Amino acid sequence: MSEKEIIKHPATKEEFNELISGNKPVLVDFFATWCGPCKMMEPILDDMVKNYKNINKIEIVKANTDVLREVALDFGVMSLPTFMFFKDGKPVEKYIGMRSQADLEDKLNELVN
Repeated sequence: MSEKEIIKHPATKEEFNELISGNKPVLVDFFATWCGPCKMMEPILDDMVKNYKNINKIEIVKANTDVLREVALDFGVMSLPTFMFFKDGKPVEKYIGMRSQADLEDKLNELVN
């Protein structure tokens, strides 16, 4: 499976809600195309797709805040990038700003196990 197939890019609030309400834990990357730190996180997410041992047990969603403004407001996203972790459709953790791959994977491991 390619990065494009693993990382989901919802275009509507309905698509977003469907993605976060599945059976798997979800990592959502709230980003904007004009955000420098967001661009710096892209290789980290790409590397996770290739190397994270539990990649088949999670979902990764990139939510463009310019497209999904209402979703970002609903979840109180005020700074970019913001990473939110969802389990059973509910937010369980929020990280604001850049994070290491290890930080993201550690939290996902907690949610998978």
